Amino acid sequence: MRSDENYLGVMRPTNPQGGLRPGVGKLTGGVGNNRRVLSTINKNIIGAPLYTCAVHKRGVLTEKNASINKNSGIPVHPPVTRKFASQLSVKEQQPSLKEVGPYVQQALHQPIDCNIIITNDHDVPMFVQHTEAMMEEIDRMDAEIEMEDVDDVEEEPVVDIDSGDGKNPLAVTEYIDDLYAHYKSAESSSCVPPNYMSQQLDINERMRGILIDWLIEVHYKFELMDESLYLTVNLIDRFLAVQSVVRKKLQLVGVTAMLLACKYEEVLVPVVEDLILISDKAYCRQEVLDMEKLMINTLQFNLSLPSPYVFMKRFLKAAQSDKRLEQLSFFIIELCLVEYEMVRFRPSLLAAAAVFTAQCTLSGFKEWSKTCERHTNYTQDELLECAKLMVSFHEKAGSGKLTSVHKKYSTSKYGYSARIKPAVFLVNGFD
Repeated sequence: MRSDENYLGVMRPTNPQGGLRPGVGKLTGGVGNNRRVLSTINKNIIGAPLYTCAVHKRGVLTEKNASINKNSGIPVHPPVTRKFASQLSVKEQQPSLKEVGPYVQQALHQPIDCNIIITNDHDVPMFVQHTEAMMEEIDRMDAEIEMEDVDDVEEEPVVDIDSGDGKNPLAVTEYIDDLYAHYKSAESSSCVPPNYMSQQLDINERMRGILIDWLIEVHYKFELMDESLYLTVNLIDRFLAVQSVVRKKLQLVGVTAMLLACKYEEVLVPVVEDLILISDKAYCRQEVLDMEKLMINTLQFNLSLPSPYVFMKRFLKAAQSDKRLEQLSFFIIELCLVEYEMVRFRPSLLAAAAVFTAQCTLSGFKEWSKTCERHTNYTQDELLECAKLMVSFHEKAGSGKLTSVHKKYSTSKYGYSARIKPAVFLVNGFD
């Protein structure tokens, strides 16, 4: 006579301490603590605990291979579980016979019926659908976050170019932004009308170019500071914009402008006799002093104006330049000093375009970083017109009569910058 413990479906497994296994359910009646009448089992109770014979499809037992208890409707063989093998824990995949109880022991010893019919016309359980939908949503959100992270990485950061000068009192990092904001607002007063030469009756733009080309050579021979050259050109343009000058006095205007610039910028100022000497004694000392009085009064003693040099130093720092880029940038902007048509551009735009053109020349493609754009307040498109003119000046720098800048930057002192091939792709429109 078989005991109730070995009868399939009567018992629920117990834990080693004799109580119910966690998560199985609560006994509501029956013989003893571990027995229950089969007819009282609800049809909706989930089948046997999970075991290793889990399949990916819902199995259907046929009448040929499975007998049904007519009273309860429960098949003799344990129903095929709907849980996938990949979802089983290690403990579930490899159950211990001592742990699972007699109900699962008998089920594990049953032979696997190979005649189980696998059908595909049954829907996936609802909880599986919800889980898969939730996992797909999580994957989609992760993909969006990853794309945002990629965009953040690809976005170029703006470099703090003053971070290394915190302990340098001469860098005045606390006021540097305010200083250059003031320079930007004040540079308009240093500009001249682009057609001012039309008011001159005896001189023209070609004569102006010859004068400045000669002054660049004088500046190089005297080994003056860079600031003196840019201020000299600014004084000449501003004076000629409001004062008519005859042709024979034009060189005197240039010499006097350099004298004033040296008094403002230099520690050791060239004496008047030296300036007369380089002019081939075309003027006497008194003529130089008289022109100095006329020029300084005409300009109302206003010499403190931002020149392209002021912006060049800041913009080169923003470009994180090396010596080669710096020399090439100054070569390009000095070529612009000779050209009359460049007076229509603001000093800050000239400086930014010179740095941009030099970067393109060295790299071979258009290069303008977010840091440069932030500190110059000029976009790449705003610089293209001026940059194209600079490239054309670079192309013809070694030819013609005005070659002082080309000779100056063809020396080892300036890194043979004039020998670098110009960025013609900026003019031709190729990137």
